[in-house]
Amino acid sequence: MSGKVNISKHPLTLVDFCMGVTVALVWGMGIVFSKAAIAHFPPILLMAFRFSVTALVLVWFVRPPLAHMRALFVIALISAALQYSLTFTGLKGLDAGVAALVVQLEVPFLVLVGAVMLKEKPGGRKWAGIAVAFFGVYQIAGQPQFYAALGSVLLVISGAFVWAVGQAMIRKLDDIDGLTVTAWIAVMAVPQLFVASLVVERDHWQAIQSAGWVVWGTVLYLGLIMTALGYGLWYTLIRRNPVNLVAPFLLLLPLFAVLGGVVFLGEVMGPQTMIGGAIVIFGVGIILTDRG
Repeated sequence: MSGKVNISKHPLTLVDFCMGVTVALVWGMGIVFSKAAIAHFPPILLMAFRFSVTALVLVWFVRPPLAHMRALFVIALISAALQYSLTFTGLKGLDAGVAALVVQLEVPFLVLVGAVMLKEKPGGRKWAGIAVAFFGVYQIAGQPQFYAALGSVLLVISGAFVWAVGQAMIRKLDDIDGLTVTAWIAVMAVPQLFVASLVVERDHWQAIQSAGWVVWGTVLYLGLIMTALGYGLWYTLIRRNPVNLVAPFLLLLPLFAVLGGVVFLGEVMGPQTMIGGAIVIFGVGIILTDRG
């Protein structure tokens, strides 16, 4: 990040609190809308159009980070092209609410990756939170109705791990602001995602011709609201406040996704799924509220 960041030592303002809730809401609903769209559209192709929208909107407002182009290309390959291909292909075989709960493994994976790549030293409380979160996912994935969808669960888990690796790589970047990172990762990810879609998926032109307003509305939502607005608000929050004050807002993401799945998609959460999800959120909460 460039420039001196002024991090407040005071509690969150009402504006910051509303921003945090908004981030969780737009990210959680993004999973719901994506689930509706990929029922009729290839998921990787959907992500390619998503990042096309983000790139076209943001790239005009930032300068090309020439010193970081190679690093951003690799980060885009890992944290965008590969991660979103895995996560949203997995989402195709899962309910939106379940996928949102499994995605919470991004947080414990980030702690683990930080310990390996960034030489960070998690305390005992974080290790306990990691164990609890993984046990919660085990409870969800161990249900009989998810045996047939185990491959989808593993894809989402893999996506969470790859996301954590990409975030660790981003944290190593110096002298570059969050908007530039978001814009140029989108620029780099677009051709990568289109190539991945051509290799893995089929019937692209037929899908594009038959796509209805749900698909194209989702593309605009993902590109403009979930990515450009969501990450813009998120980067603003973490630059103005201590991370341990804003990170707990991420716990609201699966809540909004579950509610959105019930209201808009007619999904039903069984008792064991709800219990496993509560365990996951509890474990992630232990990690996010650890001030050590």
